[in-house]
Amino acid sequence: MTNTTMHLARSSPRGAGEISPSKRRKRTGQGRAAALFLLPAGLGFAIFYFYPTVRGLILSFTNTTTLQSGSFIGIDNYTKAFSDPLFLNALGVTFLYVVINIVTQTLFALALAFMLHRVAKAAFWRSFVLLPWLVPGVTAALLWMWLLDPSLGLVNGIFDSLGWAQLPFFAAPESAITTVAMVNTWRYTGYVAILLLAGMESIPGGLYEAAALDGAGEWRMFRSITVPLLRPILTLVLIICMVGSVQIFDTIAVATEGGPLNSTNVLYYYIFQKAFTNFDLGYASAMAVVVLAILAVLTLLQFKLSRGNESDLS
Repeated sequence: MTNTTMHLARSSPRGAGEISPSKRRKRTGQGRAAALFLLPAGLGFAIFYFYPTVRGLILSFTNTTTLQSGSFIGIDNYTKAFSDPLFLNALGVTFLYVVINIVTQTLFALALAFMLHRVAKAAFWRSFVLLPWLVPGVTAALLWMWLLDPSLGLVNGIFDSLGWAQLPFFAAPESAITTVAMVNTWRYTGYVAILLLAGMESIPGGLYEAAALDGAGEWRMFRSITVPLLRPILTLVLIICMVGSVQIFDTIAVATEGGPLNSTNVLYYYIFQKAFTNFDLGYASAMAVVVLAILAVLTLLQFKLSRGNESDLS
């Protein structure tokens, strides 16, 4: 190569895809900083989520108890689960609770979020709707146990003063799970509304202005603009509500303990009983794995059917 050619090669601009050494070092430094910030969350996930999941999966194939380690028994625990009437009852009770809770939470939260978005825009109201969510689960359960007590509760006292029939609420098998669902709807509607409100804030305001100029009312704008453009966020919220509903435990443990007549004996409470009352860790782990599999399938189906990865804004 001649001196002229070497000089031209050195003086020619870099290719479009080539990264300078300074930029490469900068990106490397940013990657290391990002990894350092993610390390605590990654360690927490590995210790408190990933390891217990793997450990539970291993235990589900054994007859391990709280008092002694067990031996490998294959899929016997899974076979036992699907022939256990109490487990099947817990599946049905949990499904009923999830349906009631998701429907009521989503409808109330949508209405509340739309009002916060279109009418009551002050920060005070956005903070106010979160107050029930800030109440600890045990405290909320004790509060509603007192309010809904069949004999001494404030609600039945009001019904009695109005000449209405008193309701058993937690005390009757026909109404217990519905009462639990409504208590948790009261607790979480504000939180869900704030999530939906964040999605509504991303919708361009010009769409509402154009619709108003065309004579559309608030209800028409809600149906034709808000709900269609809110689909990705709504899908996420429904998945969060579904997973959270399946995990219901604290209200059941405090208010009903699975009764009356197993009418509120949901999956998590039944798994807890088997693991820490009957000390059957292997069987409890198998039921937990079944719940995990059901949640994974339902989440994927819900995401696909609702086209949660698509947005009409794009």
